[in-house]
Amino acid sequence: MKKKSLLLLLLGILVLLSIGTSFADDIRDRINTQQARIDQGVRSGELIRREADMVQDNLNYIKGTYAWMKADGRLGPVERDRLDDLLDRNSRMIENKKSNPIADLRDGFGDRSNIQ
Repeated sequence: MKKKSLLLLLLGILVLLSIGTSFADDIRDRINTQQARIDQGVRSGELIRREADMVQDNLNYIKGTYAWMKADGRLGPVERDRLDDLLDRNSRMIENKKSNPIADLRDGFGDRSNIQ
């Protein structure tokens, strides 16, 4: 009986560890996908430098947060939800910036030197 209980406990632990690893892999995949989207947007001209810098800064923050959250060797459900939320928000921002028909509205806008 004790052997069966111990075996079931070990099996349960292995299942939980494999689920945690797959969630971590999902987060890494999403980070890599966003990095590729930013790089592609810069190459194609869909993202101007300021837009790319903004979403890249966001992604760098997410990468740092992910590393900090995983420092204890695991990623809990609350941490995973937080990272998913950050990645969702940055993904929408990348899409918004890439599909924005006006590339840069501020060029020369703040220059008041020609006002008399």
